[in-house]
Amino acid sequence: MIYVHIPFCRSKCNYCAFNSKVGGADEKNFYVDALIDEINFRGDFSAAETIYFGGGTPTTLTLAQLEKILRAIEKNFSVDKRAEISVEANPGTVDENFLRGLKFLGFNRLSLGVQSFDDELLKILGRIHDSCTAKENILLAKKFFSNVSVDLMYGLPNQTLEKLRRDVEALKNFDVEHVSIYGLEIEDGTKFFQLARAGKLNLPEENLCADMYDFITQNLPALGFKRYEVSNFAKENFFSRHNLGYWTGKKYFGFGAGAHSFDGKLRTSNVRDVKIYIEKKISVVEEVVTPQAAMEEFCFLGLRVVEGISARTFEKNFGKKIFDVFGSAIEKNLRRGLLEVDGDKIFLTERGMSLGNEVFADFLL
Repeated sequence: MIYVHIPFCRSKCNYCAFNSKVGGADEKNFYVDALIDEINFRGDFSAAETIYFGGGTPTTLTLAQLEKILRAIEKNFSVDKRAEISVEANPGTVDENFLRGLKFLGFNRLSLGVQSFDDELLKILGRIHDSCTAKENILLAKKFFSNVSVDLMYGLPNQTLEKLRRDVEALKNFDVEHVSIYGLEIEDGTKFFQLARAGKLNLPEENLCADMYDFITQNLPALGFKRYEVSNFAKENFFSRHNLGYWTGKKYFGFGAGAHSFDGKLRTSNVRDVKIYIEKKISVVEEVVTPQAAMEEFCFLGLRVVEGISARTFEKNFGKKIFDVFGSAIEKNLRRGLLEVDGDKIFLTERGMSLGNEVFADFLL
């Protein structure tokens, strides 16, 4: 698994706490050169089953820049011929020629950050696109990609259940294969954080947010999307292989400013500051994943997936029975109706999916 972080956007959204910024042409050129240097230095010709370009907005780079990065990966890794190669894009950053170019370069999965089809909400979020642009970009994407994902958000300022209903129903008009849903989180360092602190952000009540979440999870299956993870739905055979790799503990390389890597025992992260990254002062931070932390992560990451975790796999990986280590956490959440056990499998119930963070916290020793 390979992740490539592109930290550039055309503008910073009001809710965004990701490692992203508005960058000029020269900075982007220097950044791409630094990325390729890192890939050349760290590449070890190991197998790569998935490649994911995230951000930021990767499609703020030129096709030539994206090609240079992809070719560096192919030079330094053994990329599977059937690899899932994803790129994130925001509506308004791609047109027909750009999408055709992405397909030609080898990308085979496109993730569009739509967030909403409501123009008022898009303006509040600080998105660069409107609903018309989002719809046009989805239709164009489907001309070139047979695997298109759309992001939707809920719990937004001024959002009502009716507005959310229209967003979900709009998906009927597009033959997309995957939908990711995200509840708004107010994070420090964002414009929304400042507005919320000043009492100037009209956020929906907690109960309404819960109703929105329930509406999404109850109605997406009727549109042909199967839930396979807490926040992700897909049509059959279109689960995100890359994200599933994170949740099931696979090893991965992360390239770029702020990107993380994991080799099964050691977790590293690059410096977030783009300028420092470009200057080659990558400042990798290392964290040894202890056996205890590995067991915790096996549980709280694996439980995000609908099929849950395997007691036999836990014992095989760690030499201990899962009920001997996490018995109290499992029993507690069985009583609450948030977990279920079926033979070898331990998984979240439908209600547990909506209260997942409470369950995951119980698996921290």
